[in-house]
Amino acid sequence: MIQALTRFLKFLVVEQNASEYTVKSYREDLTGLVEYLLQTRGKSPPPEAVTIPELRAYVSALHEAQYSPATISRHLASLRSFFKFCQREGLVETNPAKVLRNPRAARKLPHFLTTDDMDRLLHAPPANTPAGLRDRAILEVMYSGGLRVSELVGLSDEDLDFDEGVLIIHGKGKKERLALLGPFAGEALQEWLAVRLLHPQWENTSKKPVFTNKYGNRLTTRSIGRMLEKYLKETGLDRRTTPHTLRHSFATHLLDRGADIRSVQELLGHKSLETTQIYTHLTTATLLSVYEKAHPRAK
Repeated sequence: MIQALTRFLKFLVVEQNASEYTVKSYREDLTGLVEYLLQTRGKSPPPEAVTIPELRAYVSALHEAQYSPATISRHLASLRSFFKFCQREGLVETNPAKVLRNPRAARKLPHFLTTDDMDRLLHAPPANTPAGLRDRAILEVMYSGGLRVSELVGLSDEDLDFDEGVLIIHGKGKKERLALLGPFAGEALQEWLAVRLLHPQWENTSKKPVFTNKYGNRLTTRSIGRMLEKYLKETGLDRRTTPHTLRHSFATHLLDRGADIRSVQELLGHKSLETTQIYTHLTTATLLSVYEKAHPRAK
């Protein structure tokens, strides 16, 4: 088993060009299995001798040790990859880890801003400086369209359609979708574009970055994070707020006001409706909180 593990780690480095962090994670996860087998068997068996019941017992031991569902799922992924390698190398006939199921992860409700807090944040950037106009446009566009921060910084002039009030978003997996550009966001965006500084390298291309730094180059996601941190400090809003919080707030506020969940799914670009349904749980939690505070027979 230890020899097979050494070969697998070498395979990750040489053939898969895996990062040092990835190799370290695999080593730790699989060493955990080896140590478990040493405790239960008194020796480290070859890969072909490891049985499905043993692997299930190992997973049960991880649960008993109170590992989180995410950590257990990572261990299982490591087992599947290792035994898949062993199968390819002829060390095992079948992959015994393939039948193991990941634990259901407990989903945390995402943090979001109330409409009043969102309004405070949107009005925080000054309207009398180019940087302030840019920052207000960034916040308005992210909230109006429910954009991921990576999607925002990737916007180019060719992605804007002010006549139709939409943006072409290049999302995960090179998939495109339309995001809505509301009147406030559209006005803020046009005010920013009127004072935007562009580096000469962008002048003769349709892919001009919509949001630029003081050198006229495309902003980075980290720049957006630093910008938001500044306005959170100025307004005294919840410091847990991140650029992704605006996307959470977008979805929550739509559903709170009766939007159809399928429409929200499409606007967010979610592949699965299950991903969008977390926001219905969040709005339900909000309603329950209001009920418990207001109803005389709630407690």
